[in-house]
Amino acid sequence: MSFTVGTLFVPRNRCATTATVVPRGSTVSGVSIPIEEYALLSDLHTAALVSRQGSIDWLCFPRFDSQAVFAALLGSTDNGHWSLGVVDGEVESRRYVGDSCVLRTTWSSPTGRVEVTDYMPVHADRNKDVHDLVRRVRCVEGTATVRHVLCLRFDYGSATPYFRSTESGEGHEVHAVAGPDQLTLRGPALELRDQSHQGDFTMVEGDELAWVLSWWPSFGPRPEVPTERAALHHTLKFWEEWADRIDASGPYAGEIRRSLITLRALTEASTGGIVAAPTTSLPEDFGGVRNWDYRFVWLRDSALTIEALVSHGFTHDAKAWRLWLLRAIAGDPNQMRIMYGLGGERHLSETELDHLSGYEDSKPVRIGNGAAEQYQADVVGAVMVALDMARDAGIKENELSWGLQKSMLDFQKAQMDRKDHGIWEMRGETQFFTHGRAMMWAAFDRGVRAVERHGLDGPVETWRALRDQLRQEVLEKGWDEESKSFVQYYGSTEVDASLLQLGHIGFLEFDDPRMLSTVARIERELLDDSGFLHRYDASSGADGLTGKDSPFLICSFWLVEQYARSGRVDDARTMMDAVLSVSTDLGLLSEEYSPEHKRLAGNFPQAFSHLGLIRAADALDEVLAPHGRPAR
Repeated sequence: MSFTVGTLFVPRNRCATTATVVPRGSTVSGVSIPIEEYALLSDLHTAALVSRQGSIDWLCFPRFDSQAVFAALLGSTDNGHWSLGVVDGEVESRRYVGDSCVLRTTWSSPTGRVEVTDYMPVHADRNKDVHDLVRRVRCVEGTATVRHVLCLRFDYGSATPYFRSTESGEGHEVHAVAGPDQLTLRGPALELRDQSHQGDFTMVEGDELAWVLSWWPSFGPRPEVPTERAALHHTLKFWEEWADRIDASGPYAGEIRRSLITLRALTEASTGGIVAAPTTSLPEDFGGVRNWDYRFVWLRDSALTIEALVSHGFTHDAKAWRLWLLRAIAGDPNQMRIMYGLGGERHLSETELDHLSGYEDSKPVRIGNGAAEQYQADVVGAVMVALDMARDAGIKENELSWGLQKSMLDFQKAQMDRKDHGIWEMRGETQFFTHGRAMMWAAFDRGVRAVERHGLDGPVETWRALRDQLRQEVLEKGWDEESKSFVQYYGSTEVDASLLQLGHIGFLEFDDPRMLSTVARIERELLDDSGFLHRYDASSGADGLTGKDSPFLICSFWLVEQYARSGRVDDARTMMDAVLSVSTDLGLLSEEYSPEHKRLAGNFPQAFSHLGLIRAADALDEVLAPHGRPAR
């Protein structure tokens, strides 16, 4: 779907100049723009990242996991970006418009102020084969010159397309074609210089300009052209109506709302798949090799998302994800994978892009994810816990959905003696990870609950026996008597933050003495001097990787939940506020935070982190509400 800009007022004294344009890309003086400087735009099919400086440095068309047309985030401006800013200006403020993914940025200069609105249109009736990105500029005071640089590249910045310019009833158009992909820019004319389209536009108060970048298959017909203003109206209406359904309360209700909106933005509307993040290869260790592609659907992450959605009233979205699960696993549940493509694709081969220098010179830049071939013992349990919660919320099972879950438990039964790679996708030796074995317990426990509480059919005696066997095994082999704590894997002496999940799944009570002594050890060994929690001790070499590992934000949120539900409410609030203090000005979180660099790290925004935030906030709300604690 594309847009006409013919109804816009053409500003007085507007001209495209031949002045040298300095592009605002993903690097400033050789240093990558901090991850927290980026905002998320989404049309529920793909997403763009736009920096505070006004440069869109990451965008894949037409899906989250497609090839990038702007890849400056992982390379240089030559790898594709779209910069729009005010000459001699600076950003005064930026915000999302209400509960939406429409970004509004205000620039100020010595002579005037300009408002830039960036968004990806969302329409219920939109053609799924067409996607758009809109940049609207309005001069709200005085005069200002807007500088525009558009560098279009295909195939992650490696391919320069064929360009041609035309005039139509919708105005000036720039067409870029490379193989099956076509991009068309509509709006005030730009000049092609050095394989990028550039221009300066002088505006006075009241002037408005808009550029619309549209993607559709190069072999497809030209789509219809509705108005840009109508697109903005429909997009704001969509987000407003969706957010109106959010049921959130307590001192962190605002953070819950933004996190739920972010999770919705990471959900592919056509398939129901939820990507872990819209980016690839943003490093866990700046300059290191811990760089992974997260643009896929992890069953674990998606299951936790369903828990969050159900707990806040979004049962319809839970049903949509269950349908995605049925399609992805159906036909071969005995070979269930830990992750799939957005449409349920099974093979996600991992390759490296040598032409990209990497964010902060962090190489390799990877696309695809080799962890798709791993076995991770916790995944079935995570899915069963989420679907159990959905049943309790009133989502009815049908023959197909319950049949699939029984097949999943058959799969889990067949893996009883199989070691795994663990929740953190270790690339070292497989082990019997304590968290994974406890999640296997949870899988059979939810199967038993489904029969006993909801009247469903199944070999409940077998499930009960396996559940009891696993519980005894974890209590014996996952426990280290000397340290008085559970351990990362059987035979290990190390501790792991994933053990904080034992309370959440009901394996132990949050205040069980064994849980409390494990928490004490986690605090001693995995909390850093800044108060952030690491996943595990990466220096042990158990993960098979080199380099350091920054604290994972979801782990700190898990500790908040544990504190809150075991009576340490003041500690919970202190840690909650500390973690929230590193979120962006727009309320977004990446995968990790590096206290050493005082920067967010890892892929961004990260569904896992926002899921942890929601659960931690819910735990605090539940324990604070009865005591009448004041909101922040």
